[in-house]
Amino acid sequence: MFNYQVEAGRPERLGVTKEGKDINFAVTVRDGGSCSLLLYPRGTEEPEAELVFTEDMQFGDLYAMKIRHFPMDQYEYNYRIDGTVRQDPYADTVTGREVWGNCPQSPHEVRCRADFSAFSWQGDRPLELPYEECVMYTTHPRGFTMDPSSRVRHPGTFAGIREKIPYLKGLGVTQLELMPVYEFAEAEAEEAPKKHMPVKKHSAGKLNYWGYGKACFFAPKASYSASGNPVREMKELVRELHKNGIELILEFYFPHMTSPALIRDCVKHWVQEYHIDGVHVNAQDTPLVSLSWEPALSRTKIMSEYFPLERIYEQGYRPSYRRLAEYNDDFMIKARRFLKGDEDTLWQISESMRRNPSQQAVINYMAGHNGFTLADAVSYDVKHNEDNGEENRDGTDNNYSCNYGEEGPASKKALAALRRRQIRNAFLILLLSQGVPAIYGGDEMENSQGGNNNVYCQDNEISWVQWSRKKSSRQMQEFVRQAIAFRRKHAAFGRRKPYKLKDYLSKGMPDLSYHGMRAWYEEFESYNRQMGVLYAGAYTGDQTIYILYNMHMIEHEMALPTLPAGQRWFLAADTGREGAVFLKDEERELLEDQKTVLVPPRTIWILAGEAYEAD
Repeated sequence: MFNYQVEAGRPERLGVTKEGKDINFAVTVRDGGSCSLLLYPRGTEEPEAELVFTEDMQFGDLYAMKIRHFPMDQYEYNYRIDGTVRQDPYADTVTGREVWGNCPQSPHEVRCRADFSAFSWQGDRPLELPYEECVMYTTHPRGFTMDPSSRVRHPGTFAGIREKIPYLKGLGVTQLELMPVYEFAEAEAEEAPKKHMPVKKHSAGKLNYWGYGKACFFAPKASYSASGNPVREMKELVRELHKNGIELILEFYFPHMTSPALIRDCVKHWVQEYHIDGVHVNAQDTPLVSLSWEPALSRTKIMSEYFPLERIYEQGYRPSYRRLAEYNDDFMIKARRFLKGDEDTLWQISESMRRNPSQQAVINYMAGHNGFTLADAVSYDVKHNEDNGEENRDGTDNNYSCNYGEEGPASKKALAALRRRQIRNAFLILLLSQGVPAIYGGDEMENSQGGNNNVYCQDNEISWVQWSRKKSSRQMQEFVRQAIAFRRKHAAFGRRKPYKLKDYLSKGMPDLSYHGMRAWYEEFESYNRQMGVLYAGAYTGDQTIYILYNMHMIEHEMALPTLPAGQRWFLAADTGREGAVFLKDEERELLEDQKTVLVPPRTIWILAGEAYEAD
């Protein structure tokens, strides 16, 4: 047994820190309750020693103890606070949950470790990509590769995600966002909040698949590690993503009453120790102003539902590095209503598609983990959450979806083709908007959750991404890859500067304009479901691009604005095509009529103005 030499420690830095050969333990105890340090020889559940924090070790609600010459690499620890065994909220490693779904039976089964091992970053740094260059891919760290169809060696792990980096890079994404990767009790989900539903306790036996609720926010989840070393494996994932030009964004859900200091320290920890590029903070009580002002996070992307910008920036201030981003359902709701042909949507969706604030970015998406997948949004009118065991009462009833005549999988080829067209339309609405497009993992391969819009407790084929090898799925993946490439190629999209809808430089046409049956006249009446959007090449330094959206069930005649002398309109993309939606430059088709066109129902055309000499 170790001969413990104990003295008052330093409370400035919470958690376990190393000072030469000495180890400092610091923890917060609300209301100054009783607290002792439990020390376990590694791998054992019986504490070897219990060291009480004495009065001289208490600094308000901060308790700090130093142990001289302590071999921390041989020990694990917990705290006993007011008689209850608790893990250190600042622990960087947690043991006892290495097996997914394991429910600890003893209060000493889950213990904390301190990891002081070195890691070779090989010169790695956060990438600091401008938001305007980003295309995001969001997924669950386990569900992304857990299904056998993923064909990875280490399914459901950080290593499994590493195996899919070539796929992500080939698709063209530059950001990967992962749902909670920190240590949480999936088998003891006391309170896992679900949006649109009051917080309530889960029934016995349900998993907290998403990871929302109480957690050890500083420690990567052990059951997401294939190697048994989650700290190293997580760092290797970040390093490999960066080598391939992909940023890593981590989602954090902090329950109500989480300390603002802990939230700030947690974000700084992941940025400094794991080189992550940004965080998506999901909490009602998030100290957004404090995070925004934190000097250590001045180059870190921070995403949340809403930012009180008037408390963060002076009026008119334009940050040189735009790192804040608004992340909520607003775009999705408007875009889905437009997609399915609802009335009175043109003005709203046109505004959302061009929205591009100077002080913050916006994250746009058509689907996410909280709701229908994109394939389900065009296959189901209502949710089908019976497998959740709550009599289909959980999850939102507002899906803004349409089944186009048949609930669930299509029995007719024509219906299946229409749904695929609508998925293609949805991707173009997303990717041709100015905000950061976020693709929900699996949507690019028509992944379905069988109409379940709330898979918070589903760790199975319902929630796992199905890596379909069907011809239509392969074609959809190729279409998405080409759509991302089109976005990145053309300067009209993903701009830093917002459009003004004016010809403010006297170029002969506005930088962005809207058209209908008559050129240069927007027709946003409530009964219309079609619009033309013109991006002037004179302002973008690129081709003039004209996008025709017809989300109506009938074809519509639409006007073609007159191009500068020597140019003609060519068809560059047509979502009505099953195969090659995007035409190669040499295959683009000259429109016979350069004044008007008939756009088919539920179809998007992309036209490009190109130089043309008549024979």
